[in-house]
Amino acid sequence: MANSDTQVALRYHQQTKHSYHSIRFGSHTLDWANRPEPFKVYPGRKRIPLPDQWEESELPALAALLPPDSPAPPRSVPDLEELARLLYYCAGITKRKPYPGGDILFRAASCTGALYEIELYVVCGDMNGLAAGVYHFNPRDFVLEQLRSGDFRGLLAEATGGEPRVSGAPLTIVSTGTYWRNAWKYRARTYRHFGWDNGTILANLFAMSRALGFPHRLVLGFVDREINALLGLDTDREVALSLAAVGRCREEIPGPRPPLAPLPAGTGVAARGEVDYPEMREMHASTLIGSGQESSAWRGSLRRQPAAVLGKRFPLSPLARNEIPTEPLEPVIRRRGSSRRFTAAPISFQAFSTLLYHSAQELSADFLEPGGGLLNEWYLTANAVEGLPSGAYWLDRDRWELELLRQGSFRNEMGYLGLEQDLPAEASFDVFFMAELDPVLQRFGNRGYRALQLEAGLLGGRLYLSAYAQRLGATGLTFYDDDVTGFFSPHARGKSAVFLMAMGKGRRRELVSLR
Repeated sequence: MANSDTQVALRYHQQTKHSYHSIRFGSHTLDWANRPEPFKVYPGRKRIPLPDQWEESELPALAALLPPDSPAPPRSVPDLEELARLLYYCAGITKRKPYPGGDILFRAASCTGALYEIELYVVCGDMNGLAAGVYHFNPRDFVLEQLRSGDFRGLLAEATGGEPRVSGAPLTIVSTGTYWRNAWKYRARTYRHFGWDNGTILANLFAMSRALGFPHRLVLGFVDREINALLGLDTDREVALSLAAVGRCREEIPGPRPPLAPLPAGTGVAARGEVDYPEMREMHASTLIGSGQESSAWRGSLRRQPAAVLGKRFPLSPLARNEIPTEPLEPVIRRRGSSRRFTAAPISFQAFSTLLYHSAQELSADFLEPGGGLLNEWYLTANAVEGLPSGAYWLDRDRWELELLRQGSFRNEMGYLGLEQDLPAEASFDVFFMAELDPVLQRFGNRGYRALQLEAGLLGGRLYLSAYAQRLGATGLTFYDDDVTGFFSPHARGKSAVFLMAMGKGRRRELVSLR
């Protein structure tokens, strides 16, 4: 199936929309006895314990979301301790909540339904404390499980068509999605969730990488077959989603790569009562890249024209760099959760502006170019922001201004659009990521749909970090697709809702921290 047959992505998007009718007349119920195992483990493989004691970084959490002041040094190679910190603060277990049926282990990044369907793998050269190889990250035991020994970075370089940041990286973290672990609850819509949940993990990973002084790059242009084979995946159940290159080497990656022997399957992916949703696998199959040359050609960006100034404008007023809270990133991530209730108290316009400004910065990705903007656009409703009229807005990132689309109190509408939940109605403000699908698919093919969902999740993950760095709350939500478009039209006419974040002053929950 060709990546260029964009009718597949459009059909999938239409099939997986939520509506007032679909929510009420769907027959899906949760079979708790058949809930998937949340951890994948490789029994019998060599296990490398990860260090769990380290100093905290000095960079303030909000500063970790901004571009660095100076270029990275020509050589910046993490050691095992720094790799452990990267993995812990993007996908490690940070909290435990006791329940009558057993504890739920919450991880560093938000995930839909706390189902944690994203797995992480490390492909690296020789590092201080870790030999070159391919490893699976086991967050339950906080160990690396060795799948292959040897330097396979040359394979990554070939699979990405010579992507420079991958070719020069000491390590690359590969994210995969396990279908059933999320589809148990969310069914075919899980393929959207792959992007959201992978994105929140990468938001933490890239912020932590910045705090430790390592350059990073998100790469979606790669030969799927090669990466899946490297990890030994059963692609009916688990597939590679993204590559995150971290650090920089002086030396070139070795050319010859070791042979790929078959790998034993890990546990925790297949399930006895697994239900198949073929729409997801059809969607994924339509996004595949088949050669390094195709990977190279896929890279680029979506050209956009500057928006005309139409409605009343409100310039953002974020904190200056020397005014932002000095708390480092690590305690912010440990404190982070997903708010279950918001108070009615308003937030200041400066806190609101700081949230947007730090979260909407450019991303380092192979489908974005410096100054080229983002795939997603930001639509907002302000429910309780001091000094800002309640209403619906669009964020102009070129000018860092909000354009008023419609003034009024829309709490009831937000509650309805967020699948009739209280959270978006209670929130101080709500952010809807939206995009026009046709230009994205024309430029990137169906793989652009993956990029669009992942970018939205990454931006949502940044909103989480920005909120908790200011002692505020946040949560990601789903929505009634077409009703969101209708609400923000005519400005959003022809655009599709991608992700929703509700923000405000959260009410505290009692969770047991593990650090």
